[in-house]
Amino acid sequence: MKIRIGIVGYGNLGRGVEAAVSKSEDMELTALFTRRAPDSVKTKTGVPVYSVDDAVKMTDKIDVMILCGGSANDLPQQTPEMAKYFNVIDSFDTHAKIPEHFARVDAQSRKSGKVSIISVGWDPGMFSLNRLYGQAILPNGNDYTFWGKGVSQGHSDAVRRIDGVLDARQYTIPVESALESVRAGENPELTTRQKHLRECFVVAEDGADLARIENEIKTMPNYFADYDTTVHFISQEELDRDHKGIPHGGMVFRTGTTGFDGENKHVIEYRLKLDSNPEFTSSVLTAYARAAYRLNCEGACGCKTVFDIAPAYLHTASGEELRKNLL
Repeated sequence: MKIRIGIVGYGNLGRGVEAAVSKSEDMELTALFTRRAPDSVKTKTGVPVYSVDDAVKMTDKIDVMILCGGSANDLPQQTPEMAKYFNVIDSFDTHAKIPEHFARVDAQSRKSGKVSIISVGWDPGMFSLNRLYGQAILPNGNDYTFWGKGVSQGHSDAVRRIDGVLDARQYTIPVESALESVRAGENPELTTRQKHLRECFVVAEDGADLARIENEIKTMPNYFADYDTTVHFISQEELDRDHKGIPHGGMVFRTGTTGFDGENKHVIEYRLKLDSNPEFTSSVLTAYARAAYRLNCEGACGCKTVFDIAPAYLHTASGEELRKNLL
């Protein structure tokens, strides 16, 4: 029997999950839930669309609910609520608030006897796992995380909020000299400015004060003030032609030494280069939905993170097949 998947939300992430489930031989998409008028949502696969308020009526038809809302306003309320009724997966990525989110979801999951896996994706998610592996294997060492080159959707939105800006894309770019130093095992101490550059492509209103817009971008606290930032003013046509994708990626490093005197240096590097940030994240969510279902079938309940899930639960193959082919 196939794992029956439900999706809540049909933005970039929800559409990515729809595609990922369609490629998963052991899953089927049962329903999509939206806060919009269901009749207004046209899906790629033709899966039935329902109001999110109707989800609780379908507890016997869905094995795992994948939540595709935002971390700021949707998931803090939605995940604990859905955990009362379903095994759930979310991509909550507000790092500082993960402990409190975990506690709230765990309480509901234990009451319902369901499994929830939160903060699934690539950071938090796959990058988190690789930081853990690196620290465990090389306790005498240093962590480094670089993001990009890629579109930062939050930073792009911040630029679009500036008066006189019609549209914008912002790219986060690792500083090559910093990367080279880390890869060489030099264990550099790097400031925020030394690790990443920010590059903005901005469509401004006709007659807008470009110098003011550029200054507002470069001095914006929490977004650009701590970085070397370049601003390009371009037309809407150029933006649509050259910057319509949502690529991203990055690298996690652990550098360290072994031996009684630390005489041998080691560098662990995990790298992602993604054409589509949301589609890759959706694929990670879908793999962890498989794990949530299997764990719940074994009688597990409560909230989990990627740290708690054995890799074998993510794969479609049996343990015997994995040992034969991958070990």
